[in-house]
Amino acid sequence: MRLDQFDESGDIEDRRGQSGGGGRISGGGRLGISSLILAAIAYFVFGVSPSTTLSGLDAVNSNSSAAAPSAPVGQYNKDQNAVFVSKILQSTKTVWTDEFAKAGGRYQPPALVLYENATRTACGVGQAAAGPFYCPGDQKIYLDMSFFAQMSRQMGAGGDFAYAYVIAHEVGHHVQNQMGIEEQVNAQRQRVSETQANALSVRLELQADCFAGVWANKTQEKYQFLEQGDIEEGLNAAHKIGDDYLQKQAQGYAVPDSFTHGSSAQRARWFTQGLKTGDWRTCDTFRARAL
Repeated sequence: MRLDQFDESGDIEDRRGQSGGGGRISGGGRLGISSLILAAIAYFVFGVSPSTTLSGLDAVNSNSSAAAPSAPVGQYNKDQNAVFVSKILQSTKTVWTDEFAKAGGRYQPPALVLYENATRTACGVGQAAAGPFYCPGDQKIYLDMSFFAQMSRQMGAGGDFAYAYVIAHEVGHHVQNQMGIEEQVNAQRQRVSETQANALSVRLELQADCFAGVWANKTQEKYQFLEQGDIEEGLNAAHKIGDDYLQKQAQGYAVPDSFTHGSSAQRARWFTQGLKTGDWRTCDTFRARAL
């Protein structure tokens, strides 16, 4: 990836070096994944929605006084990885500001919180083991950047474009939240069976994958930033974080009714859909007869 032309974001909140404290993850066996570190990390990656994967977190006070102390938004320690994250976040803002404007709307970008180990959020206590996640309660994306090293070493899903895909996917959840999609889906999930609720979560996650593809398309159109092998990195990551792949790695078999993020093939397909079309309107996973 060539990022020289990319601007840095003014929406980074740096909590690294601060203590998250004050909470724990409960209900760890809920998803039926073994205690292997690889599986535990990978299961939650790419699209952790608090409505599904953070529901086991202990509640914490969600008012502003409960937030961990941090540098002012826009001021952060500009190490290489942080600058990379900042540039990718800014590129998503460019894309979605344009897309919302075309539709007659106004895009409000999320803040992205850099943290280490654990941090307080409006959705509970975020922990690095849960991977990157978006919290609609405070409209922030949370990222412990050690996760990128884990993606590479433990999951075989490394590469700068794979890491950018992670961020673009989480921004996709913010876009869903701004469009009112996430609220509608979460309300519907409360009225159906667990299997049906899981199926709705899959459609939500696949749409965020498609939105990530739209980001890649529009950003390539503007900056010509992709290099040979980048798309392959993204598709490899999509394969490695499919529910079927992860469950087979962890327990030797897959249980489709328990899927919450989609199979490897589905995730790759919907990312590719957004990448090829560059049109978020083609990402309507909820009306798709086949995923």
